[in-house]
Amino acid sequence: MLKFLKRFYIFIIFTFLYAPIAVLIAYSFNSSKSSKWTGFTFDWYIQLFQDKQIMNSWGVTLRVAIFSAIIATIIGTMAAIGIANMKKRTRSAVLSVNNIPVTNPDIITGVSLMLLFIALRIERGEITLLLAHITFNIPYVILSVLPKLHQADNMTYEAALDLGATPFSAFWKVVFHEIKPGIVTGFILAFTLSFDDFMISNYTGGTAQTLAVTIFSMTKKKINPKIYALSSIMFLTVLILLIIVNLRQDDNNSKKERKLKKVEKNL
Repeated sequence: MLKFLKRFYIFIIFTFLYAPIAVLIAYSFNSSKSSKWTGFTFDWYIQLFQDKQIMNSWGVTLRVAIFSAIIATIIGTMAAIGIANMKKRTRSAVLSVNNIPVTNPDIITGVSLMLLFIALRIERGEITLLLAHITFNIPYVILSVLPKLHQADNMTYEAALDLGATPFSAFWKVVFHEIKPGIVTGFILAFTLSFDDFMISNYTGGTAQTLAVTIFSMTKKKINPKIYALSSIMFLTVLILLIIVNLRQDDNNSKKERKLKKVEKNL
């Protein structure tokens, strides 16, 4: 009975969370603009891809998400390596500073970056949008890579140096492969956060509008079912990325368990 109640409780929670999204996806296939179901259609998806404003926003969103994720992953990985080699007190202080953008409300980050760009007399557009996304993505990459660096065996890196490898070669051939899951997870997380961000993009984008900003501006008028189709695509994109991240984590955990079992058998 207790197991049934636990499962029922979890079912209710997930139903409450995802029922509105399921309704939104269903209405994206409704042939009517009203809430009354009149038939199944793909017309809203066809009109969506014919809308120039939405397609321009889609291009801006993808470009910013991809480039910001790549740059933030590179900078965040290098920063994580530096933090991992710091002394304990210094590392704690730096991590505390790193966690501020993570816990800080997005509106504060967005307004602060907007004021910075205005003070520097930088015209807000796709460049400022990219810089803003890189800025708030870096802390998440650091938090993804740092645990993998702590799990890595420093003895293998030192052994590679003793065998004549250069520091870069030893890092690339030894350390990189150990922290690669964290790097990939950080990249996907950065891409996901950038892809669906609204608050920071709204303040720093200027003339360059992301999909989230475009959707918000469209909701000020009479809601067009194209928004349902667009929101459905965005939700499925983020869902697929999160599934990939979780599958990679499960695969890495299973590989570690198999290695541990082999070591135990050899002992």
